[in-house]
Amino acid sequence: MKIILSADSTCDLTEELRNQYQVNTMPYHIHLEGKDYIDNVDITPEVLYQAYWDRKALPKTAAVNTYEYVEYFKKWTAQGLAVIHFCLGSALTSSYQNAKLAAEELENVYVIDSCNLSSATGLQVLDCRSMIEAGKEPEEIYRYFSENQQKYHGSFIVDTLEFLKAGGRCSTAAAFGANLLNIKPSIEVDNTCGGMEVRKKYRGKLERVLEKYVKDKLAQYSDIETDKIFITHSGIEEACIETVRKTINEILHFDSIYVTKASCTISCHCGPGTLGILFATRGKCE
Repeated sequence: MKIILSADSTCDLTEELRNQYQVNTMPYHIHLEGKDYIDNVDITPEVLYQAYWDRKALPKTAAVNTYEYVEYFKKWTAQGLAVIHFCLGSALTSSYQNAKLAAEELENVYVIDSCNLSSATGLQVLDCRSMIEAGKEPEEIYRYFSENQQKYHGSFIVDTLEFLKAGGRCSTAAAFGANLLNIKPSIEVDNTCGGMEVRKKYRGKLERVLEKYVKDKLAQYSDIETDKIFITHSGIEEACIETVRKTINEILHFDSIYVTKASCTISCHCGPGTLGILFATRGKCE
């Protein structure tokens, strides 16, 4: 049976990668100032940032509902095709549950909770394509990714807490203190569900902080898969991206270093200047 590979648009793969790996994506909705937009189709993170800076207008993100998923999957199931779909971590959205409900109305739809976000989900999607090309059956692929999400790691450095404060995700006092002391927290994804928590807090200029963060993250694991790594950002100076790329290359050789920009759904919560490295390991953290 032919398998269609799909994911929520929050997997943050570039158009080039989506085409190369034949990945279909389901976009989220962005509500801003009374209008409904399709994430990264008719709105960009820069528009969201400008609306906040100019008018203090905050966007709201909306999960994909069950009906939308049914109509989306049905395009392929009606042709007798199987669909494997990766969702944004279930701790972050109701989309996973909605997709599961949609799958129950159809046949041969396999919905996977990535337990992650952004290109850490994208890593799973690319690995899934390799399994499809190797001739694995949908049930085997579903079982593998349902049991191995903990091999995929996502984290990022936040340059400013302004957007987290505005969205009610951190206190005004915490944001003020962080800005005053030039603190840039590292946010790590809990890859058992997709939830997030603050880990190490860095101080200093963003470029220097990113260099230290990369060294810390890559030193944390002894069994990193070196076929690929993502540098994913929400809008940042090219010099910062090059610093991160250079630091990665000084520590480990990766076959591919992909640079991607986060979707509106991800970017609107963390604000501009956010950057993370996302990679897989063969086993558990030491």
